[in-house]
Amino acid sequence: MNKNTQTTVETAEKIYKFSWREYFAKMKSKPREHPLPGIHSFDLFISWLGAFLGISTVAYLTLTYDVPLMVASFGASAVLIYGVPDVPLAQPRNVFFGHVLSAAIGVLIYSLFGLTWWSTALGCSLSIAAMLVTKTTHPPAGATGMVAVWTQQSPQFIFTPVAVGALILIFVGLITNNISPRRSYPKYWI
Repeated sequence: MNKNTQTTVETAEKIYKFSWREYFAKMKSKPREHPLPGIHSFDLFISWLGAFLGISTVAYLTLTYDVPLMVASFGASAVLIYGVPDVPLAQPRNVFFGHVLSAAIGVLIYSLFGLTWWSTALGCSLSIAAMLVTKTTHPPAGATGMVAVWTQQSPQFIFTPVAVGALILIFVGLITNNISPRRSYPKYWI
């Protein structure tokens, strides 16, 4: 038996030997090894400036297209892009494709099943699965899939406000994050 097959068999055996004790033991926390990182006061200002400029522009766009719930999803994106621009989930690929893919899934789910409690959940859950498969995970975009169903959106929603809004947030992130000598955004494009 080769090493990969043996590892797969061992993993399968662990799955079948479920233990409640082990399950709950996973929930124990460990002591923090390092203190929580602080933020330089100039970088704090840059985060505020980026968030203010990005969200004010996107808020105008979402009010123009009468989808005010999108501001919440984009607000969460702002936390990542302007607050922690180094993390993989804040990179342009994840922001743009996460939102656009989720919007497309939400619009498709709404067009197939209409607005129900389960179609809303399906829009969100399928968006998450699609982002994981395509390696474009952007947590706020899960809400985009849900909002598309909840607010009964047409295909136009994918382009405006979603694609345009994501591009605006990324563009503002490029401008503001790179003002700081301690920041470089993006870390990668693709």
